Amino acid sequence: MTDSDVTKDGVRGERAGREAVPDSLRPGGTPAERSGPAAAGERDRKRRRGKRRGEEPMVPRAEFGSYYGRPVIKAPGWEATDIAGYFFAGGLAGAGSVLAAGAQLSGRPATAKAMKLSSLAAVTASTAALIHDLGRPERFANMLRVFKPTSPMSVGSWLLAAYGPAAGAAAVLETTGRLPRINAAATGTAALLGPVVAAYTAVLAADTAVPAWHEAHRELPYVFVSSATAAASGMALAAAPVRENAPARRAALLAAAGEAAAVRLKRRRLGMIAETYERGKAGKLMRAAELLTAGGALGAAVLGRRYQSAAAVSGLALLAGSACTRFGVFHAGIASAEDPAYTVVPQRERRERRAAEAAARVAGGADGDSGARDGQDGQHG
Repeated sequence: MTDSDVTKDGVRGERAGREAVPDSLRPGGTPAERSGPAAAGERDRKRRRGKRRGEEPMVPRAEFGSYYGRPVIKAPGWEATDIAGYFFAGGLAGAGSVLAAGAQLSGRPATAKAMKLSSLAAVTASTAALIHDLGRPERFANMLRVFKPTSPMSVGSWLLAAYGPAAGAAAVLETTGRLPRINAAATGTAALLGPVVAAYTAVLAADTAVPAWHEAHRELPYVFVSSATAAASGMALAAAPVRENAPARRAALLAAAGEAAAVRLKRRRLGMIAETYERGKAGKLMRAAELLTAGGALGAAVLGRRYQSAAAVSGLALLAGSACTRFGVFHAGIASAEDPAYTVVPQRERRERRAAEAAARVAGGADGDSGARDGQDGQHG
């Protein structure tokens, strides 16, 4: 069968290098010896020495690429006029109701009337833009069949359904001068719902997979609320007399400062995704929004207290700045969805960061265990 025979001295004719080596003669001893506490401690010490030397990976980091450069996620099919206009008009309506209630309580009837009318017009335009984007009016009614707290769209639909009649009743009763108690109740209801109406569109955008919106979920509500306050202040400055515009001027300054701070924090935290807010159409709109909002707030503070024309120009600048902010955020989101790098690279960075943190925790635990074992060995010795 073969050329080798078994003898008392071993296998005759076997090729070199095929001898079976007993465990006791192998490096490291028997399996029990190789798996004992001393061997485990030696392996831990070798691993720590390798980490201290900063071992380099043998395989280089792969560069990013996608399948034929196609987007990883599907960009929203929303029209800028509908959705960005919906964001802007809803914010103007919600913040305007808050200013209207404050004006009514502080004895500024012209400002209260102007803001109630503007809020009614804005919420009407916002609802019309949403329905136009949905395609058929009955789709908006279908969203009211179920209330789903975990869905921003469902919550937003119910908010508009509750806020719209309150804002409408306040505007109509303020114009006719009838039913003052109902007018006050409607004004208060609209003022309570107004901040949520101004902020929930940011939650609606951040709840999507669009990187520029989702990754900015912490700052985007502050940006939207500040922008809405700037728009409402601008409307009050443009429509109300100078003698009543002191609260609007102060609100404009606070809104401009808050929006600038939130935008800067967002850009600092987003990393490479912040590029979508600085380049292309979105970058132009965001820079225009910054200049218009800051200029309108300063103009209102310096000249708006004396001259009606200056107050009106400052108010229009604030309105235009708020609109540019909403359209800039919209276009930044579309740009981030169309470029696959903004989806894949941040995900890879988060995964590597979590892996590094897990490795650091494991290494720390191993160091602690080896130190404890060394201490126990010293005590036994």
